[in-house]
Amino acid sequence: MTESQRWFLLICTLVLGGLVYLLAPILSPFLIAGLLAYLFDPLVDRLEERRMSRTGGVVLVFVLLTTLMVVSVLLLLPQLGRQVQVMIDRVPVVIELFEQRLLPQVEAFLGVDTSALDFGSLKTLMLGNWQETGNLMAKLAGGITKSGLAVAAWAANMVLIPVVMFYLLRDWDIVMARIRVLLPLYLEPRVSLWARECDEVLGAFIKGQLLVMLALGAIYAIGLWLVGLDIALLIGMLAGLASIVPYLGFIVGIVAASVAAFIQFQDPTILVWVAVVFGIGQALEGMVLTPLLVGDRIGLHPVAVIFAIMAGGQLFGFVGVLLALPVAAVIMVLLRHLHRGYKSSTLYGSATVAEVDLRNTEPDE
Repeated sequence: MTESQRWFLLICTLVLGGLVYLLAPILSPFLIAGLLAYLFDPLVDRLEERRMSRTGGVVLVFVLLTTLMVVSVLLLLPQLGRQVQVMIDRVPVVIELFEQRLLPQVEAFLGVDTSALDFGSLKTLMLGNWQETGNLMAKLAGGITKSGLAVAAWAANMVLIPVVMFYLLRDWDIVMARIRVLLPLYLEPRVSLWARECDEVLGAFIKGQLLVMLALGAIYAIGLWLVGLDIALLIGMLAGLASIVPYLGFIVGIVAASVAAFIQFQDPTILVWVAVVFGIGQALEGMVLTPLLVGDRIGLHPVAVIFAIMAGGQLFGFVGVLLALPVAAVIMVLLRHLHRGYKSSTLYGSATVAEVDLRNTEPDE
């Protein structure tokens, strides 16, 4: 690569980054639509292999996805609303349980006196904050409702996402082919190789891990519902979302479910059933879900996932969160190639060669 070509690539990268930063407020619906098109393109390709037209396959996928989303919203939102209210109503019970049962055991175990703590004032303060939080949310919702501009922007995004997704999904192969043609000839083979590796990483993580998250959330929610937990759906969804990082969903879910179950039943034996539910979930994830949905493809390291999401949100807000995982996949592939280049370079091998030469020149004793 010549010096001018390197400067050209650097300028293009800087311009692209600047455009993303400046256009961040309007990019969210396009990025969401692009992500959905990327996820469902393999399904449309399979329908094409069955001699269905591209447009027909897109329409079929679109109808199925829309139906699934509408049914999910109609079934899940009322349940989630009720379970959130149940959780809020049990805040006084949590404080009272801590004060009357847990705190005496802590005093006996540690030998400390906590009588100076005013739990009555703490209870009043927490309940007041819960009430203020509810009032604040009501005021916020009222303000959003009264703001015609905010409602119009939200409605426009909701309409724009499926429209953009439809056209991107229909023309996905054409768009990818045109991007490939636009690449400089000296970069096309290498960029194509990087693109295939990035697709493997994103396919292993996004396409596979999202399905694992959805399946785990359903398993945990159904299991906790069979146990009798009132907020089973809420905790199941929380544990499923946290499963974006391996083992984090299990830790968050079993802790939250154990606390909620003990507060509801106030019987330590219920914790055994909670452990059974999450044990079954972990066994299914390790032996069935991950091998079937993710396979042996290389995904992103959990630390890389956490850092990428936090860094993207800090730099670009919600748009940065959407871009975090694709950018992290690209960086991971580039670092892998840089590592291979470094291992095969004289910079890495010169020290070894020098040490061998030094040992060869040392006099024998």
